[in-house]
Amino acid sequence: MKAEPVEKLHRSALLKKGVRLEYFTVGYNVIEGFIAVAAGVVAGSIALVGFGLDSFIEVAAGTAVLWRLKRELKPRSGAAEAGHEAREKKALFIVGITFFVLALYILLEAGYNLITGHEAAESMPGIVLAAVSLVIMPALAFLKQRTGRALGSRALQADAVETWMCSYLSLVLLAGLVLNAALGWSWADPAAALAMLPLVIREGFEAIREAREE
Repeated sequence: MKAEPVEKLHRSALLKKGVRLEYFTVGYNVIEGFIAVAAGVVAGSIALVGFGLDSFIEVAAGTAVLWRLKRELKPRSGAAEAGHEAREKKALFIVGITFFVLALYILLEAGYNLITGHEAAESMPGIVLAAVSLVIMPALAFLKQRTGRALGSRALQADAVETWMCSYLSLVLLAGLVLNAALGWSWADPAAALAMLPLVIREGFEAIREAREE
């Protein structure tokens, strides 16, 4: 039996790693989303509910990249390299769209909180969830970014950037809950979130532009 080339075996291992990372991304964000929304409703915290909705945005992006990686890992009969490239661009386009959804969420929530002076309610489950995510998300983003670069997958790298942004939102949520509880700074978390908008929008445009290139 003819042995597979080393390069192909190495790429297969990277694809399997990417698939595992995306499964974890989707699974973790589903759990995080439900907990955040439930805690937000109980505490009357718009910030926590919004954080939960952001988790479901990450689920959509992760699912698109997971589909792209799995199709290359286990191609259907007759699948060509051009098919992988087409799926890569489609996944990248979907991730790009989720950046704009994320930007809209940040704009609406942060803008509402600043205009109305709404204070994020104290919530111990919310503080714990934000702290846990602040540990998990940066590590997950780093692993996805490194794997995406090794694979040459712009879709996986864009999804890693979105995970980095979710890490930042975890920090913003945690800081907002703590600073508001300790010092009464209700404006701290929405102001920090709004400062992130230019980066989110730029990444969205970049992802969509690359996805539409011939």
